[in-house]
Amino acid sequence: MTAPWLSVLVPVYNVQDYLEECLASVIEQAGEGVEILVLDDASTDGSRALMDALAARWPGRLRLMHHAANQGLSAARNTLIDAARGDYLWFLDSDDKLLPGALAGLHAVVREHAPDAVLCDFVVWRERPRWKHRLRGESHRATFAGAAGGPSTDRAALLAGLLMTGQLHAWSKVTRRALWGADLRFPPGRYFEDMATMPLALLRARSHCYAPVPWVAYRQRGSSILSTMTLPKALDQSRALTAFAQALAAAEAAGRLPASPGLHFALAHQSARCLVGAMRFVQNAALPEAERRAAAEQVRADFAAHSPLDVRALARAYARRGWWLRAAKLLRATA
Repeated sequence: MTAPWLSVLVPVYNVQDYLEECLASVIEQAGEGVEILVLDDASTDGSRALMDALAARWPGRLRLMHHAANQGLSAARNTLIDAARGDYLWFLDSDDKLLPGALAGLHAVVREHAPDAVLCDFVVWRERPRWKHRLRGESHRATFAGAAGGPSTDRAALLAGLLMTGQLHAWSKVTRRALWGADLRFPPGRYFEDMATMPLALLRARSHCYAPVPWVAYRQRGSSILSTMTLPKALDQSRALTAFAQALAAAEAAGRLPASPGLHFALAHQSARCLVGAMRFVQNAALPEAERRAAAEQVRADFAAHSPLDVRALARAYARRGWWLRAAKLLRATA
């Protein structure tokens, strides 16, 4: 049997209201050579029954999998990676959907260039969009600050362009399955798992293409991580880039990747986003004073561990770019 060129990986947990629309968006455009893996992570609503019904409606189109007990998003994605047979992997959250033409656009890029990674843009999908959302650019969000098209073999530019936008989610990056060796998986039990994992995967990419076209509709829900922040989430955000910073330093020390000031600034910039976001919760949450101080010290230590620039150097770099508000937020968060 010929291996599929693409595996679309869909983890499912309590998304009964959204799952059919998600899977239909893939089925409607998935031709030969696309496998669709759907894993129920022990849902407590009707998601699993709906999966079975949809598989019966679309015979032979879905590969269904199940976890006996809930293990979380990272573990679900890891199980899907292990089961996938496609040359490329595309993670799709089960409350989102692929936009028309997404798979055709991806296939065209893969046929012509065969890159290790393909990056795409997205739209923010709201049930009641307002004019202010359009003014924020939610009808087309860019995920990469770099040249469109490709292919490019400049890994520093790939990583810098990724970190500068801060759009580190897995579902806007299609990667070769070969990048996911046995040593690279999503961290079970942690929040901000995409930020912790996708830069590591792309550090291994020898070539990439960027399609500045929205291929994914990201559903904005009130239960998102940032809208329901807790101390464990804040600390996971704070340390999300630590493993990548260590891997990047090792690659530069071994000569596998030339040191790049642009990449170093981009990593410091994303590290500052993590610092400011985590510190905002720590400073404003109703925490015992001793716990607040310990958390603030940990957040500052995490920044120092993975930012190539210290706070003062990054604030000066912001000022040179005229980013006065960013400089002020950074200094206020570390005061």
